[in-house]
Amino acid sequence: MASAQPKFRCGWCDSSDLYRQYHDEEWGVPLTDEQALFRLLMLEGQQAGLAWITVLKKRAHMDQLFRHFDIDFLAAKGKERIEDWLQDPGIIRHRGKLEALVSNAQLVQAMPDFAEWIWSFSVCQSREPATPVPAETAESQAMSKALKKAGFRFVGPTICYAFMQSAGMVNDHDPKCWRYAACERAVHKALKAR
Repeated sequence: MASAQPKFRCGWCDSSDLYRQYHDEEWGVPLTDEQALFRLLMLEGQQAGLAWITVLKKRAHMDQLFRHFDIDFLAAKGKERIEDWLQDPGIIRHRGKLEALVSNAQLVQAMPDFAEWIWSFSVCQSREPATPVPAETAESQAMSKALKKAGFRFVGPTICYAFMQSAGMVNDHDPKCWRYAACERAVHKALKAR
């Protein structure tokens, strides 16, 4: 009996099982829920200056500590907990990033529809065969500029593009990747639903 062919995946996820699991189950799957989008944007901001694997390794503990990056909790109680959080080795201990979690949550609270607004920067685009994945795009630059203008922190254009890729606002799976077709359909469906 012949063994099954291994699944072809995007090259960036080959280095660890944690990357492969994230790629196979989450990366590129459209998120439309405000809380899920906020959590992902904050996780992407935590990555600034670090490898994504660092965030993935600490994500479960951060979810526990920040109550899955609960907007209301962070906005109301976060400021008084920053000093305690800075002592916790299970998270990314960076004062500026922790302060941004709190202030960004407060900004989202004040927005009428964060999810709809953030999705307004997406365009229906997919990765073309044999083209490199960009670090940022005109759309991620526009998102970053608008977020910064609104007062958000740790939302540069590269962070915003990584967020767009992960949140399914763009399909950057390699066209040969086994996840490409499913994510392509999901991205189109999410954009049509807007």
